[in-house]
Amino acid sequence: MSVVFNKSERIAKVLARAGLCSRREAERWIDEGRVAVNNNIIWSPALVVQSADQITVNGDKIPPRTSVKLWRYYKPAGLVTTHNDPEGRPTVFENLPKGLPRLISVGRLDLNSEGLLLLSNDGDLTQKLEQPINGMVRRYRVRVFGKIDKLVLQDLKKGITVNGIRYGGILVRIISRKGSNSWLSLELKEGKNREVRKVMLHLGLKVNRLIRVSYGPFDLKGLVQGDVKVIPENVLKAMIKGFQ
Repeated sequence: MSVVFNKSERIAKVLARAGLCSRREAERWIDEGRVAVNNNIIWSPALVVQSADQITVNGDKIPPRTSVKLWRYYKPAGLVTTHNDPEGRPTVFENLPKGLPRLISVGRLDLNSEGLLLLSNDGDLTQKLEQPINGMVRRYRVRVFGKIDKLVLQDLKKGITVNGIRYGGILVRIISRKGSNSWLSLELKEGKNREVRKVMLHLGLKVNRLIRVSYGPFDLKGLVQGDVKVIPENVLKAMIKGFQ
């Protein structure tokens, strides 16, 4: 059975909407000659396909398109946010409850981080949720070890460059302090790879616990570690309407 969609769409978008990958990943698959339409390998991610076209990836027909859904997942520490880990470490997707479709994570949480991870069956939606232009603020509670300099933390709202990488503004609030250990609340919009840990280390602070408590309008309320709950359709639709 081939994917079902209501209008002509570019092949990369169709693959993303089928929940197989992001558009960027779809473009890479096409470059590698892994995608065929009507038994012909294609080489352009801009190719427009029709609802009657038969689309395959690595020779397998792609699944039918279903309604776009989004889930909240409380990721425990100790899981890698990937489908396949070359080091054989346990992954988020291996530990999800049975019966869920193939899902894609909205951004990542590293091995030792925990908290809210959004999961979707639609690669196009995951990309939109990750784009800073759509204003999805990520909020974290972070425990750090080291000497706190309030003025330096306040300056993070202007952004900072670490090892040649520019990070956007980060709002930091001190929640509590006990000796050399402190709990901080952080808000940021970009969420680059290991951003919080790298910025804190640059300031001489070692992160020994990191919890993402919310992502945009969604938070951990009602979840315990390992829980997955679907976000109501009306809530999801209202959020999507506000996207750029």
